[in-house]
Amino acid sequence: MRENIINKLNESLQNDFIDVTNESHLHNTPPGSESHFKVVIVSEKFQGKMPVKRHQMIYGFLADELREQIHALALHTYTPAEWQARNQSAPATPDCRGGSKK
Repeated sequence: MRENIINKLNESLQNDFIDVTNESHLHNTPPGSESHFKVVIVSEKFQGKMPVKRHQMIYGFLADELREQIHALALHTYTPAEWQARNQSAPATPDCRGGSKK
């Protein structure tokens, strides 16, 4: 699933940077699950778009996966300038508050 997400978003957005992390193990999921992901993505195609529009773009590209397999998708979307201003870092994922095994 992780590779599928990367491939679809690379094809759709011609990213400057993408990092997709399977965070399913941080939740109450069976071992080996691929249902909770964090996506950090940097693309020129986000220029002039508010975060909600950026997220809607990604939801559209991953519609089948969201309908069938992905339970949670944490999105961090940036233009190249925004990414540079953040020193090329995204927020850390907060602890799960609903059934974490940790």
